[in-house]
Amino acid sequence: LSLILRKIEMERKYPILKSFGFAFKGLNYALKERNFRLHLVSTFLVICLGLYLNINRIEWVVILFCIGLVLSMELVNTAIEEIVNFISPGHDLRAGKIKDLSAAAVLIASIFVLIIAIFIFLPYISILI
Repeated sequence: LSLILRKIEMERKYPILKSFGFAFKGLNYALKERNFRLHLVSTFLVICLGLYLNINRIEWVVILFCIGLVLSMELVNTAIEEIVNFISPGHDLRAGKIKDLSAAAVLIASIFVLIIAIFIFLPYISILI
């Protein structure tokens, strides 16, 4: 019962708009990160290429899902790195391993997204060549 009451109190304390404010604050923080900005530049280029090549609806859905996946993975990676830095400010091999694993998750997602992009864009580009 006390958990339910605490949840109700939290919902009163932090209305939905305030929650969105926290999310936008997180995005603002992410925009200061080099890797996130690199992913945004890639996103812009992929969207421009998709518009130029006039890809179909299904391909747009796949592309947008892939963009969301990579950007979300980068946000999670950044959050994990911040947690690790907070918990272990000094050099620690275990902390480094956690950060490396988190970065590897972004790398794996990015590699597979690149493969998907090649499958989608290559047929269009080959027609132009």
